[in-house]
Amino acid sequence: MIFPRVRRVLVALLLCLLLVTTGCATKAPGRFDQVQQESSKQRSGQAVAKEATQGSEFNKFFPSAGAGYQRVFTQEKKGFAEAKLKQDGKDIAMLAISDTKSVPGAAASYSNSTTKIAGYPARQLGNTQTSVLVNNRYQVKVISRDPSFTASDREAWIQKFNLSGLAKLD
Repeated sequence: MIFPRVRRVLVALLLCLLLVTTGCATKAPGRFDQVQQESSKQRSGQAVAKEATQGSEFNKFFPSAGAGYQRVFTQEKKGFAEAKLKQDGKDIAMLAISDTKSVPGAAASYSNSTTKIAGYPARQLGNTQTSVLVNNRYQVKVISRDPSFTASDREAWIQKFNLSGLAKLD
């Protein structure tokens, strides 16, 4: 009768040993563990550089409304400001200024530009976007939202921004 009791004790000890060894063992990292660690180290809002200009600073450099156009500011945050350009109540374009301090690759993309608008290096992205880089830092962009708003319209609206004032901003 001693053996069943010893057997129970032995089984209980083995179970405890099994739980301790499997509970304390390090598991192989999963496929999302590294990403989780990196994102946990980041502070919120770190996507925008500390030195980036406040979006409200950009508003004064946008072109004024008039001649049948309305300018409606839609977004303003650190490093970025955006406005809709409307005509007869219809969105025809988006106007934007962004600080490339947060995205250095954006400024570098103008290094091979052969086109200039108002003396600043310019780029055309697809059939709907035209932009310039001011003072190697600020990207001014006009995006067509209506097919009637052409590349020449976008260039004309870029020239309506106060680009020389923006160049002095720091």
